Amino acid sequence: MVHIERRSQLRFDKVFTVYLSTDGGLCRGIGRNLSTRGMFIETREPMSLGERVKVTFAGEDGTEITCLCEVRYQVALAYGRKDGREGNTRGVGLRIVAYETLEDHPLLLVDRERVMH
Repeated sequence: MVHIERRSQLRFDKVFTVYLSTDGGLCRGIGRNLSTRGMFIETREPMSLGERVKVTFAGEDGTEITCLCEVRYQVALAYGRKDGREGNTRGVGLRIVAYETLEDHPLLLVDRERVMH
C-alpha cells in the first residue's frame, strides 16, 4: 500500500512543551507536528470540539509565541506496550486561528495570513 501525503503545509515535527489556557484554567501539554495552520497537542485534559484555546510555547532563546486555536479533533488511544504495561495517549488537533503580538497593543490578535508570508 502506498501512502500519499495529503497535507500541503510544511510540518515542524519536534516535541516541545506548550502551555494551554482554556475556560477551565491553565495546563501543560506536549506539542507535536506544528505547521502554519495547526498542531497536535498531547494533553491529559479533554477538550470540547470547537473550544477556543490559547497555546503558548517558548523558543530556546526565551522568545514566547502565543496563538489562539480551535479544537478540530480529539484522540484517545489505549495500547499494549512491549514491556506488558498499558499505554495511553490523549490529545487534540488544533487549528491556528490567530497569533498574539505585544508590539503595539497588548494581546492584539493578528490574522495568521498576515503573519505567515
